[in-house]
Amino acid sequence: MSDQPPHPGDSSDVDTDYQAAIDSVRHAIQQFAGCSDDERQELQHDLDELARMSEKLESGRVEIVVFGEISTGKSALINALVGDDLTNVNVQGGWTKDIWHVPWEGVGYCVPGFANSQVVLVDTPGLNEVEGAERAEMAQAAAARADLVLFVTDSDLNDTEYSALEHLVVSNKPILLVLNKADLYRREELEQLLSLFRGPRLSGMVEAENIVVTQADPREVEYVVESADGSSKSEWRKPAPQVDELQERILEVLDAEGKSLLALNAAMFAADKSDRMAALRVRLREDAAASTIWKFAVIKSLAVALNPLPAIDVLGGTAVDATMVVTLGRIYGMSITTSNARSLVTSILKAAGWVMLSEAVVTYAASVFKALTVGYGSVATALPQGAAAGYGSYIVGQAARYYFQHGASWGSESPKQVITQILENTDKESVLEQLKAEIKKKISLNPYAGDA
Repeated sequence: MSDQPPHPGDSSDVDTDYQAAIDSVRHAIQQFAGCSDDERQELQHDLDELARMSEKLESGRVEIVVFGEISTGKSALINALVGDDLTNVNVQGGWTKDIWHVPWEGVGYCVPGFANSQVVLVDTPGLNEVEGAERAEMAQAAAARADLVLFVTDSDLNDTEYSALEHLVVSNKPILLVLNKADLYRREELEQLLSLFRGPRLSGMVEAENIVVTQADPREVEYVVESADGSSKSEWRKPAPQVDELQERILEVLDAEGKSLLALNAAMFAADKSDRMAALRVRLREDAAASTIWKFAVIKSLAVALNPLPAIDVLGGTAVDATMVVTLGRIYGMSITTSNARSLVTSILKAAGWVMLSEAVVTYAASVFKALTVGYGSVATALPQGAAAGYGSYIVGQAARYYFQHGASWGSESPKQVITQILENTDKESVLEQLKAEIKKKISLNPYAGDA
């Protein structure tokens, strides 16, 4: 038995990587299993794409995306490779309107270990279609799923093509640059084009051996046919497509790296999707949390400002804060009881300490005034008392949000440090003015406010 470690290309290593790729896609799906209905609605498209990637891996399907500008012959190239007119080809540019998936039955490649694996050619809309921004996005999405990219052009690369190629290179996908419609060029012109492609401009982007020439849909050629009697006649015939060089290079790449390509592509796809979905979920949660905190701050302002009974001010305000904390917990995917929410509110207020004493003094003084006036002082005290109470609820909400953001903990900070930082970053006067405006609006709509 050899003491040498396994070669990186050994089948055992490839199989391990392939299974790891399948697991990464499954994990990306599972980590969003606990999404709220609103989050799932926003993330459903990405979850569907991950599910399709999982199915693709488990069936061993190889996807080769044909990418390029309109009228470069992408559809014709697929027809030539497959050997049949399966995709729409038209002389008018921009004919391909959707993503086409065409099984390539005769390619002669099977992913090792997958007897029923399939190679699929994917035709995409052109890069430069007029009013085709959505189609360009479709093409980019197809390329993101691709295991191998055929970048088709029929001339030197323009700025649009070069920019798209740069984007694809960053994605680390194997790219074959296909110079199609070679029959349009004289030999010296063709050699000049190939020299440009293999020169400094594309150095490091496409390897020289991955630049191939094709004639997917050759022009008709005039033939002069001479008869035995010496007469002659002219006939126009369409030469057979010339795509053998491209097919051979595709097979070389797949034979050398096929299963590894699928694994690497799936792992990168899952990582990109996970990052995007996580960022989207964070934004959704932050937006929902901010809206919730403000809503409850206003509710507490109104509940305290407009309640004529002083004892209810404190009790009602506490209930509002506890309900807000329970709601914030749900937003961040955590279940918290009302009792625990009250405890969290109490701990936050204790941590705030003397910093929020002014709000407490205003609220207490206003409540005393209510008691002395048997409740009829509520309108006079509504603005300062309500705004102060709402501001306190706003700070409690911001602190609770931080707590849930960090997995129901204060992280490396103490509660006092967190709340001090929140207070420093909060524009107190702006918050109070907005809360007073809400109270004024409510009072103006209250038909009994004037009588009080």
